[in-house]
Amino acid sequence: MARLRRRPCLARSRPRPRAAAIATCAPDQEENRVTVLTTTLDSPLGPLFIAAGDTALHAIEFRRNRHRVRRGDDWREGDSPLLRRARQQLEEYFAGRRRVFDLPLAPRGTAFQREVWHALALIPYGATISYAELAARVGRPMAVRAVGAANGRNPLPIVLPCHRVIGADGSLTGFGGGLPAKQYLLKLEGALPDTFDLFPLAVA
Repeated sequence: MARLRRRPCLARSRPRPRAAAIATCAPDQEENRVTVLTTTLDSPLGPLFIAAGDTALHAIEFRRNRHRVRRGDDWREGDSPLLRRARQQLEEYFAGRRRVFDLPLAPRGTAFQREVWHALALIPYGATISYAELAARVGRPMAVRAVGAANGRNPLPIVLPCHRVIGADGSLTGFGGGLPAKQYLLKLEGALPDTFDLFPLAVA
């Protein structure tokens, strides 16, 4: 199992970044009001599926995503200012020019899941925390498994950085986009050395 040294000092030594904006409206209401448009971004991790309504982003999905986002009948391929903005910010992130995303988000899930996803937005670029620490941050220190399950159901990976959550022993553990993708993202952010290569990346 892949291991890396936890770096909690990073979270303490760096200024807390502005969290990605999670929409306060209920995602179901936003989806029912407007058509959700989708697009695909070619990335170093392969194609990323992106979905957004008029006012908020709903999904980012890897080709081999473990938990696929449920599509609505009114979802269709298209383009919008918000989708273009999301594509641009993701391209900047992969190019090493962006550390914090500035996008309105409306992830669809339970109140508990959304609480966990909001906590993900506060983990700084280049830092990692354990699942136990994430559970403590949402006030559920005894619910590590439930928090881990919510983390795994995150419909907006990268923007809500679930890849920054690792095992208490430093193991990479699971990731919806696969461990090679998780390793790539942590190396991109400097949380892993470039020589760390337990999971060769294959995007075909």
